[in-house]
Amino acid sequence: MSRLSDWHIAALLALTGIAGPLLLPALVTQFAFLWLMIVFAVTWDILGGRMGYNSFGNIVFFGIGCYAAAVIQRDMGLPYFEGLALGLVVGTGLAVLAAALLGSALLGIRGHYFAIATLGLTVASGEIAAGWNYVGAGSGMALPLYPGALGERELFFSYSLFAVAACCFLLCRWLYSTRFGLALNAIRDDHDKADAMGLRTTPIKIFAWCIAAFFLALSGGLAANMIGFIDPRDVAFAGATFGVWMVLMAILGGKGTLWGPVLGAVVFHITQEIFWTWLLGWQRVALGALIVIIVVFFPQGIMGWWAERRARREAA
Repeated sequence: MSRLSDWHIAALLALTGIAGPLLLPALVTQFAFLWLMIVFAVTWDILGGRMGYNSFGNIVFFGIGCYAAAVIQRDMGLPYFEGLALGLVVGTGLAVLAAALLGSALLGIRGHYFAIATLGLTVASGEIAAGWNYVGAGSGMALPLYPGALGERELFFSYSLFAVAACCFLLCRWLYSTRFGLALNAIRDDHDKADAMGLRTTPIKIFAWCIAAFFLALSGGLAANMIGFIDPRDVAFAGATFGVWMVLMAILGGKGTLWGPVLGAVVFHITQEIFWTWLLGWQRVALGALIVIIVVFFPQGIMGWWAERRARREAA
């Protein structure tokens, strides 16, 4: 995409994030989940697209953010917004620490082995939370009620998640333009050669995972409060839904590109909402068919398909 079209897309998304909830109040919750999907896709692409490490464990950091915010709000006895702010700080700190520790152990593994290891991490995290009475075990946790008037809650979390998605995207945009972005691409293209050139690949990989963990935990605390209830397997550590969707959205849009994960998240979320509205009872069948279509017809993603089509047109 040209620089001009970049600004056009950014302006359209900013206008949607600011004016959309006000102009379409019935869709405020859908807007909030759209920004959450964008965070999912962009953070997954840091490792999966830019670095070539396909992770199924990113949802663990989202779950840490969910539970940390809920526990702090429950146990500290603070007013709602003070408790939420402290919960977000604690949740992001714990998630970054977990990413650093887990990264030291797992990021030395490559290829399919890394993907399988992170998948096992997601399953284990869900089972631990489901059996831990302190966080509600399998019964889940209810979060405090939002103190504002009716309708303000959804608006507040829609704008909050929009701010998180915007900050996440802008930070990644800047990082990809620096030497750090080049280092990520070097690891993806040839890990051994990157090592031979003197790149400190392990710290780079850990730092990249910590960035993803920070934004996932931040969005997790906000999303948990917006939903109002945390289920260990269906919300916090929902590997079968959120964990898979973040991979699909990045692939659909075009992993390893700047706008691909954003575009994939928008298309996927809108399509999913249409399925849930008009294909009730068959929505999961339709979603499965969509997954097959993505893998078969868009292996390079929408951005890759469009670039290839434009190159053919110019060549002709």
